[in-house]
Amino acid sequence: MMRLPILSLILLTPLAAAFIITLLPGRLHDAIRRLSALAMTGVTFLTLFVYADYDMVRGGMQYTEYIPWITDLGVAYSLGVDGISLPMLLLSSVVGLATVFSSWNIEKRVKEYFVLLLIVIAGVSGSFLVRDLFFFLVLCEMVVIPAYLMVLIWGSSERVSKEHAAMKMTIFLLIGSAFMLLGVLLLYVSAYDAGMRTFDFAALAAASLMGYISWEVQVTAFFLLLIGFGAHLSMFPLHIWSPDGYSEAPTAISMINAGVLKKVGGYALIRIGLFVLPLGAKFWAPVIAILAVVGVIYASYIALAQRDIKYMIAYSSVSHMGYVLLGFAALNAISISGAVAYMVAHGIMLALFFSQVGYVYEKTGLRSVEKVRGLAHSMPHITVGFMLAGLCSLGLPGLIGFVPEFTIFVGVMGTYPVLAVLAISGIVFTAFYILRMLAHVLFGQERAQLVNISDARQLDIAPLVVLGIVLVGLGVFPGLLMNVVDTGVAPLTPFFEIIQDAPTILGGGD
Repeated sequence: MMRLPILSLILLTPLAAAFIITLLPGRLHDAIRRLSALAMTGVTFLTLFVYADYDMVRGGMQYTEYIPWITDLGVAYSLGVDGISLPMLLLSSVVGLATVFSSWNIEKRVKEYFVLLLIVIAGVSGSFLVRDLFFFLVLCEMVVIPAYLMVLIWGSSERVSKEHAAMKMTIFLLIGSAFMLLGVLLLYVSAYDAGMRTFDFAALAAASLMGYISWEVQVTAFFLLLIGFGAHLSMFPLHIWSPDGYSEAPTAISMINAGVLKKVGGYALIRIGLFVLPLGAKFWAPVIAILAVVGVIYASYIALAQRDIKYMIAYSSVSHMGYVLLGFAALNAISISGAVAYMVAHGIMLALFFSQVGYVYEKTGLRSVEKVRGLAHSMPHITVGFMLAGLCSLGLPGLIGFVPEFTIFVGVMGTYPVLAVLAISGIVFTAFYILRMLAHVLFGQERAQLVNISDARQLDIAPLVVLGIVLVGLGVFPGLLMNVVDTGVAPLTPFFEIIQDAPTILGGGD
């Protein structure tokens, strides 16, 4: 009996909805919104089904689909999920659903807005589904132009013009994509010369295990991919596009970019960097670790000086991604598990933060800590959202961020104890600017122009409900996340053995 191609449905449903919307008259705003919500609700339920049905005992890639496409080049339409990609898919589906509801009040060019939004969601979700490096690059590129147009058309111009923010974001992402392409081509040619004509992740990983990809190629290809993926995940010093890009973007794109798009880069570092280029990862690991800690401290320090709430959250995001990179650089099962889980936690938290700030900005036109005060008096629902996101950012026990963050530090302490201590000090900075912002924005003296501001109701509260359930649920029951992640990290054991005595940029090795 033929199995239902669930992963294809998850990938293609947003694209199908986008296509249908293009055929609808532009005046049917409510129909466009409902169709978008229906599509993403379906995608979310399918993702939850796959997540619940995933066989953790068997592990590995499941729900696989394979259709040869360009046989001469070894390109195939290949989908699958494992313990690393499945939590990331859950993140993209949940955040995607929340972005649709966060965009419910959009009135300007509604048809074009939702078409572009659904394309972006499909691109980031598909990046976690594909098992073919060629299609991975295609899906990464599919996100850039729609995101650019959404910032350009629906963005704001508070500190910089939306045109500047859109172009800055696009230039950095395209430069990153160019380096990604160079790295992929080098990897492909190297495998081709060894008799393997393929873009398949598993086949390339097997080639690496068998020694078909030389140390020199791995080091060079990993460096190129590190720049490419680093630009996407806002790794210091490639982060400079993200504060403007996130802050001047419409709420939905801020949620997608900060919540999911960053994680594509982190996911790729693990999927390609560790599984395919482990010797390259080991060589550059000390550099990544140092840049990660610098990013944590630097971005936290800059966040302290911010008065614009969106900029504060944007720099906070850069700081938190430093923890993910540090976990990656430690190159052990514990730290990698923590890094994967923390990407999920960070994505949910950032999406919730930006959704609440976006609603406040929509109602008040204000984003300054000095001007937005006393929201708790008139906006209790928004207050709950702010508190959940803020306390999760601090790593409060019982919320989704605590166990992954703790796991990262446990894994890193044995490899980079000094850097781990320095990174932990970043928590102090985080606590200071987050608690100060919450105190001012929520519990400060209520400003007269905010007295009659309406609280989030009905569909406006949907992002809080959707994201809040995940944030609290996976915080109270962390095993639902960590156990799945552990099954994905387990196959890395032979790669860790290969690189145990491999040289780094600082020397060493046999």
